[in-house]
Order: sequence, then structure tokens, then C-alpha cells
Amino acid sequence: MRSVARHPRRFFALVVVAAAAVVVGAASPAAAFVPFDRSVAVASSRFGGAHRKPPPPPPPSPTGYDVSYPQCSSTLPKSPTFGIVGVNGGRAYATNACLASEYAWATTSTSTAYPKVGFYANTGNPGPVLSTHWPTGQTTPAVCDGTWSEGCSYDYGWNAAADSFAKAVGVAGTASARAAYWWLDVETGNSWAAASDSPSWAALNTNDLQGAAAYLGSQGVAQVGFYSTGYQWGQITGLNASTSPAYFPASYVNWVPGATSYTSAQARCSSAYSFTGARVQLTQYIANSFDADYRCY
Repeated sequence: MRSVARHPRRFFALVVVAAAAVVVGAASPAAAFVPFDRSVAVASSRFGGAHRKPPPPPPPSPTGYDVSYPQCSSTLPKSPTFGIVGVNGGRAYATNACLASEYAWATTSTSTAYPKVGFYANTGNPGPVLSTHWPTGQTTPAVCDGTWSEGCSYDYGWNAAADSFAKAVGVAGTASARAAYWWLDVETGNSWAAASDSPSWAALNTNDLQGAAAYLGSQGVAQVGFYSTGYQWGQITGLNASTSPAYFPASYVNWVPGATSYTSAQARCSSAYSFTGARVQLTQYIANSFDADYRCY
């Protein structure tokens, strides 16, 4: 290293720069040192600046998941906000082979503002020819003469719901099955009376669903609701949001599928998507290859 004394011009320049640094440092220490030492800036912010509170934690997620027999071989999402488990194997009276393990999964839910566990049951009205469970000769809660009548349809719905409820009791116990929210899955993929079967097809199917809902109500479950869309509900019952209240009370809330994203699911909480005229409580969309459910309220 060469000596500074041998270069008087360089020495004079260094003295001037040093003096300027002293003046600037005296006038504004932060301005002089922040660019070179971030620790000083942090210390100044912590001890000389205004105290800032940490941001509040985000609210609990309103999203849960519903599962049933198609997910028996899947690794289910960990610690869901809430879980809804299908008790049937895709149709009334069929059994979801992994109902017990999926119920156990649902109990790991984290929600404190919504039931951790819910159940849903498949519905249908296949008639006496297709069903081995047709209530021929049953006299209560309605009289069934064995034909595809309104009374027999009501009994079929009642009995199918009773079978589904018994399946839930088998894995959860009576108290937990009653404490759960229950949903009746109303989809065109199942068997229903059609116009080719009877001119009163809509009344037959409506009675079937009334019987199913009435059975769950007779067991004192926490809530009864319907899962469907406006199109499917109309195809099965012949009803819409304006005409359904004459047959189904507003307490039978709606669960609406068909959303393509989280934002879309939020938008479907609108009354415009209600198919019975009742309030939309849940909407469904796909997330991580699972059916996710957004809680509207």
C-alpha cells in the first residue's frame, strides 16, 4: 500500500470528504448511515419510530370438503374446516364402503362456527318395478297400495332416509347423527318418475322428497337441506324457486354446485341461485381435485 503523504492532492480530497461526512452525519444521522448499515435503520425504526401492531390473523376459512365412496382410495385434505360425508354408495340403500373412515376424517375438522361433520344421502324414486325396497302394503306414515302412487312415493322417501340415517348412526352414534346437518342429494343421475311413467310424475317425486325430509325431521336432526341445481330440481319436481315454498319450507336450505372457482362459489351465495326459494347456505366448487364447499353463512 502506498503512503497518503506522498500524494498531497489525494490527502486534501480525503480530508474534505471526511469533513463533509461529519457535517452531514451531525445534521441527519439516519441519512448518513442508512444506506450503509441496515441494522441502524432497523434499530431506529424499533426504538425511535411509531409502534406498529402486528396485523390481525385472517378469519377462519369458510371452506370445507364433501366426500363419499369415490374418495375411498384418496388421501383426504388434512384438518378441513368442515367435512360432509355421503352415507350411500351413489344411490338410496347402497352403502358407502368407507363411511367409517371418512366420518373419522370429518371429525378432525377445525370449525368452531359451523358443524364439523355433516351427512348427505342419495335420493330417488325408482318405482315398484325397479326397486326391491318398494313399500308395498305399508300403512304409515302414508298408505301404500303397491303402485307408483303418491303415498308409496312418500313412504319410499321416508324409508330410504331412515336407512341412510341408520348408516350414520352406525359410525357416529345417535347423538352425533342428530347433531349433524343433513343434506338430501337430488340429482337427475338417480332414478325418478318421468312423464312417460305417469302424468303425475312431478307429484310422485315431490312426495318422495317430502317423505325423506320428514323422516330426518322426525329424528330431530339439526338441519335439513337439499343439494341440487335449478335445472335438476325442475326436471325432478317440476318446481322452481317461486313454486317450491308451497311444498318445502324455507328451513330446508340450499347447497348449490356448479361453481368453477372460489370466487365463483362466493357469487353463488346469491338468492338468484336458490332452487327452492330458501336461503343458499353452501356452494360447491373443485379445489385440489376434491369437491370443496364454501359456507355462505
